[in-house]
This record gives sequence, structure tokens and C-alpha cells, in this order.
Amino acid sequence: MPTTERNAPIDVPRGLAGVVVADTALGDVRGREGFYHYRQYSAVELAGSRTFEDVWHLMFHGTLPDAAERAAFTARTAALRALPDEVRDALPAIARSCALAGPLAGLRTALSLAGASAGFRPLYDIDADRRRADALAASAVVPTLLTALHRLGQGLAPVEPRADLPYAANYLYMLTGREPEPARARAIERYLISTIDHGFNASTFTARVITSTGADLAACLVGAIGALSGPLHGGAPSRALDTLDAIGTPERIDPWIRERVLAGDRIMGFGHPVYRTEDPRSRMLKEIARDFGGPLVDFAVQVEERVEAILAELKPGRELHTNVEFYAGVVMELCGLPREMFTPTFASARVVGWCANVLEQAEDSKIIRPAARYVGPPPPQPVPVV
Repeated sequence: MPTTERNAPIDVPRGLAGVVVADTALGDVRGREGFYHYRQYSAVELAGSRTFEDVWHLMFHGTLPDAAERAAFTARTAALRALPDEVRDALPAIARSCALAGPLAGLRTALSLAGASAGFRPLYDIDADRRRADALAASAVVPTLLTALHRLGQGLAPVEPRADLPYAANYLYMLTGREPEPARARAIERYLISTIDHGFNASTFTARVITSTGADLAACLVGAIGALSGPLHGGAPSRALDTLDAIGTPERIDPWIRERVLAGDRIMGFGHPVYRTEDPRSRMLKEIARDFGGPLVDFAVQVEERVEAILAELKPGRELHTNVEFYAGVVMELCGLPREMFTPTFASARVVGWCANVLEQAEDSKIIRPAARYVGPPPPQPVPVV
């Protein structure tokens, strides 16, 4: 029970659900409304009308850039994409070591190395300008690291970044070695913008906890990547497509879904811990997928409709809608991204949000140090003698 005694423990909901742990000016998720925003702007509207660099500027500097500011910021971040020689030379060994785990696991090591190579110092010991410079450098280099690790894992040479391409187009270029079609680049850009930030999710909170210790920026980001790697957080886009593969054909939709619902199994790509209505990111990505069209999109829409209908029949009163992962997987598949790069692609955008949260948390010198309730055998017990 809550108490007014100074520093006394306060019971909170399991998983800290709904507990306010900090103030933020970066954005919020209003789950009952199906709405989320970056600063004062709808994130979905930003994804529909602005560039990735614009929203990156908004998250770091608090304002959307005008034309001149956009050009300067885009040029500055593009110049930070290239890897230093010592990091580039180490990537083949990292890729070999992570051959089974994949690029996201490799990113933890590669980003630590990149931070050390760049001379990242504890956030506690540097001023706001240096923190922001480190955050820009880390955000810019993550896509280069991820795509290089993926290509090396496929036995291909990494593709050097191009400063003349915007963020999303350059990402696809480094991944495939080909300049992407504008429609595909824009679809991926909208997806990336929509996943930059999303409240105090597990990885963002992890980054802020590590920031509160005064650690360097790379340490904060590596912790966030570790949280994101869990299948209950960022690891679901490819699993949602695996669900479509498992169902296979339209006539198998109903029996497959009924079996899973009655067994109490989770259907990947459906449900969200915050939203109690349709996920606005899913709505946007569904529109993007429909613009592409094709059998995969038609099948995904069929599955979505039947999941909701069968759930209404078998579990009346329980709403379950698609989350961002369901149509994100469809869009990335249509744009030619390999499934093992779905979650890394998510990370390439979310690193901007993590960095914005790190910069904000670094302004507060209070370490995050919660308490736990001990439930083991009552102490003190006599220590047994051998």
C-alpha cells in the first residue's frame, strides 16, 4: 500500500503498467484514443507529410526544420554514415560470430566498438552539445552497421553509404546494392518515421535507466537493443508473416484461428499492451500495403477480418486488433526486405527515439533505482556448518 513515509517502498502494478516514472516533452501514446504523437504533432501525420530527417530534427531539436534547416541537417547526418576503418575491419569477424543470431545481435558488439572508436565519454561528464553530437553520430551509423552485418552474413561485401540519398533510400541501397524505386523508398520511410518513438516502451525505458547512471551513449543504446531483441517487444514483424505462412490458404483461416483462440495461444501481430482500439500505425501501414496491392495484401486483410470476427464470437467483449507488426511485415516483404532484417529495420529508426530519450534523461542527474519486495525464506537464518 502507498505510504507517506520518506523513502518507504510503494507497491505498484506488475510490470509498472501505467506507472508514471518521468516527465517527457518528446511525445505520448494515448491508448484509449488510438493516437500517439511526437512532441505536439501526430506521428502518423508526420509520416504522411514529412521526411525522416525532418522528424529526426524534431526529436533532437524540438522543432520541424524549414527548407534551409532541412538541407543543413540532412547534409550533416549523411556525412556521419561512413564507418571508421577500425570498425569496418572488425565487422567480418562480428558477422561470423553472429551468423546464427543475426544482425541485431551483431549490432550490440559493433555499436560498442563504434562508440569506443568515436571516443564516447560518460554522459555525466560531457555537456549537452557533446551529448547531441554523439547521439547524431550513433543514429547515423546504425543503418550502416546493420546493413553491412547483414550483407557479410550473406557472403556479400558491404555497400558504402551514399550521401546524396535520403535516409530511407540510402538504407535500402546499402541493404540491396541497388537504388530503390521511389515508391518503395517512401513506403519504408513512412514506416521508419512511424516507429521512431512510442512512449516508455521496454527498450526506451531501458535506455533511460542506463542513462540515469551517467554511462556513455553507446552503453545506453546497447541496453535498448537488448530489450528490443525480445520477441515480446520488437521481434514480431517476421513472426506475423510466419502466421500468414502457417495459415497458408483462405480456407484454412477459420480453423487455424479458432484452434489458436480456444487454446489461448497468442496470435502474433495482434494485440497491444497500450492500445485499446486500432493501432494507428497499423491503420497507416495497411493503407500503404493496399497501395501496393497483390495476393499477400488481400490475404492479410482476410486474416485480419476473420481474427476480429472469430474473437468477437468466441471471446465476446474482448477486442483484439492488429498492431504495428502485422502490416509492417507485409509492407517490408513487398518492399523486398529479407525477414531477418525486419526487426533490425525497426531498430534503425527507433535508435533516433532512444537517443532523444537519452538526451532528455541526461538532463536529470537522479539515478533510477526502484525497490523490490523480498519473498524468499525469512532472514536471518543460521548459516549451516559443513
